[in-house]
Amino acid sequence: MADIHDKKTRSYNMSQVKSKNTKPEILVRKFLFSEGFRYKLHDKTLPGKPDLVFPKFKTVLFINGCFWHGHDNCKYSTIPETRKEWWLNKITATKRKDNENALKLQQMGWKVIKIWGCELKSGKRELTFNNLFTEFDNLRQNYSFYKN
Repeated sequence: MADIHDKKTRSYNMSQVKSKNTKPEILVRKFLFSEGFRYKLHDKTLPGKPDLVFPKFKTVLFINGCFWHGHDNCKYSTIPETRKEWWLNKITATKRKDNENALKLQQMGWKVIKIWGCELKSGKRELTFNNLFTEFDNLRQNYSFYKN
């Protein structure tokens, strides 16, 4: 199947895809900030430049798009019919880099949390936020325990 857009239109569309400050990222940031959690954004000194970094808890959070990061068994992670082999190679390489960065961070003593874009869709968002709050609240309680 041929691309429905000409090269110029496709190039423009792809140039509009953001890697920072995406809608899912902003949703998570607003939620965590409203719950009292403070973070750094896109720390370039850490492998993979995590979306959110919580130095106090030695925890990083990645908010991954299902398509771009190849979320397994997700309806939002389908490979385009056009240039299928190219897309498979690109997404496979991204998944490999994600795994390598997570491993490096863990070896450095960081806790790595990953949220997928599909988990932030309106039907699943509340459950995702509840789970995220529980996880961070546990981190906060452990931090308080060790600090005292």
